[in-house]
Amino acid sequence: MTFNVPNSITFFRVVLVPVLMTFLLVDVQYGDIFALVVFVLAAASDSLDGYIARRFRQTTALGAFLDPLADKLLVAAALLSLIELRELSAWVAMVVIAREFAVTGLRMVAAVQGTVIPASKWGKAKTASQMLAIAALIIEPRWIKPEWTLGGQRVTWYLVILMLVLTVVSGVDYFVHARQRGQEHEEKMSGEG
Repeated sequence: MTFNVPNSITFFRVVLVPVLMTFLLVDVQYGDIFALVVFVLAAASDSLDGYIARRFRQTTALGAFLDPLADKLLVAAALLSLIELRELSAWVAMVVIAREFAVTGLRMVAAVQGTVIPASKWGKAKTASQMLAIAALIIEPRWIKPEWTLGGQRVTWYLVILMLVLTVVSGVDYFVHARQRGQEHEEKMSGEG
């Protein structure tokens, strides 16, 4: 197990998860602001650890496991906290979390079969929409006034809808590409036999 710089950054993101939940759920003055800072810091560290790992060739099996786990823990913790605060419906969180489990399971099965399923543009768009929607929901009570609406809906409603759409589309995209890669892998294996 190698704890290089990227893995340390990823581990730091995992450590920030309970800190985020504490600022969101415990009645602390300016807790929402601290929660937003922690969330943005954790989300930004995701790009940083990946960049460092690729740039300096420090990718490890531990990092490949820990990085997506840290991402999922961060998003799940934020969503569950927002449910508790009545800022988000439980069914919305369930769609997002179910997609994360499904794609993770798919990647694990593909890895066992010797196939790598790389991140897609839809997956990256999904992640960006999740981060934006969660950040907006964290700050909504303080900075986004309830009367700020568009078409009768709060601004955050549109961000949540965007997050849901991209979550579902990216999930379908992963399964379609996994099926194609699986077929290509089978054809290659049968051609060699």
